[in-house]
Amino acid sequence: MPTVAQALIAHLERLAELGPLPRVARLHLPPPAADGTRDGEFCAVELEDGSLGLSFVLLGDTRSRLREPGADAVAGLPALALARRYVEGEGVQRTLGFAAVNALTRHLFDRAGYVPPPAQGSIGDLELAPGDHVGMVGLFPPLVKQVLETGARLTVVELREDLAGAREGWRVTLDPAELAACNKVLSTSTVLLNDTLDAILAHCRGAQRVSLIGPGAGCLPDPLFARGVTLLGGSWIVDAQGFKAALASGMPWSPHARKVAIAREAYPGVQ
Repeated sequence: MPTVAQALIAHLERLAELGPLPRVARLHLPPPAADGTRDGEFCAVELEDGSLGLSFVLLGDTRSRLREPGADAVAGLPALALARRYVEGEGVQRTLGFAAVNALTRHLFDRAGYVPPPAQGSIGDLELAPGDHVGMVGLFPPLVKQVLETGARLTVVELREDLAGAREGWRVTLDPAELAACNKVLSTSTVLLNDTLDAILAHCRGAQRVSLIGPGAGCLPDPLFARGVTLLGGSWIVDAQGFKAALASGMPWSPHARKVAIAREAYPGVQ
């Protein structure tokens, strides 16, 4: 089976067969003044038709390298060519490629007249209850209390060794195989970029529900749904000009976007 990244590019290549796709217009980066804040965590690729796609920039030295002279020389490139770097590239190039994947997804959704429904809550479609065992991929501190208040058990899978260990009523592990014991899983969308997605999903095959959430979760959900994900939750930019101005100035851009959630059972499908 192809990887999720390969499947995403394959879908976009089929889209290109239906007619010309827009080229890349520009790359938008947060300023150094936003470093250390949530407003400095994402860049955006804009296409010539105004479609915007986000990508996380805090993996490794991605953010600093994006600020090097010439790193933003993507204007004029075919959007699909940049998107292919999500599969073929590493580091900065993979980040830019994923932003292009998200921008092309927005382009497709706008062409089709599809608007994802608003998100109903911070913990996706998990519908937690006592007796549930939740696997959280990537520590979401604000959500820990929400999960525990439902009476569910919680196991967090992290890459950072300094976070591992038992807490009061929950624990953090470095072993993703422990997700196999969880009947519901909540994952950060960062797994779409850090090469852990396919392995993570392989451990979630027995889960009833798998929610993948985060501002960067703007790609086509089809290959994710085919691998067991039940909900994809991301950010839908509603005011492009306001978003771009806020990102460039290091100000909060969330007022110019809304949280959306695409449920597997309600999604019409890329076809």
